Amino acid sequence: MTANVGNLDRLARLVLGVVLILAPFVLDLAIFANPLVKWGVPVVGLVFAGTALVRFCPLYAILGIRTRRGE
Repeated sequence: MTANVGNLDRLARLVLGVVLILAPFVLDLAIFANPLVKWGVPVVGLVFAGTALVRFCPLYAILGIRTRRGE
């Protein structure tokens, strides 16, 4: 598993991941009244945060995308 997520991409994924994890529980928006959305959004946030932490995105690997420089 070769790292394919660069530093700027990691930062963006981590910030977006944390926002998505917290949004349904902090914001009182009508869209979060649907349980599928209320629990689906944090799961997507966990995926974003997880790929940021391990520096590997399976979708990038399938599509042949690399935002990491070097190696």
